[in-house]
Amino acid sequence: MKRKGKKFKKNSSSLNKLSLFQKSEGRFNRSCPLSVKNAPIIDYKNISILKKYVSENNKILSSKITSVSSGKQKKLTREIKKAKILGLI
Repeated sequence: MKRKGKKFKKNSSSLNKLSLFQKSEGRFNRSCPLSVKNAPIIDYKNISILKKYVSENNKILSSKITSVSSGKQKKLTREIKKAKILGLI
């Protein structure tokens, strides 16, 4: 059976939102707070900065939560562990 007059259109915009491989439009990129100009130096002696990236249970927060870049996250993890060993945190 042929349709008369009207062409059948799929709603492609709703299909795009369901795709797992496409980025949704609602997301946005946050810049790394430790990579900007005049950023604080990551050091085990700088406890005020290290406490921002540690939870109440003294666990290191993930980079997805804090939006820290992967290189800075590794350095941050190393310095937090040093501070824990020395008993500063």
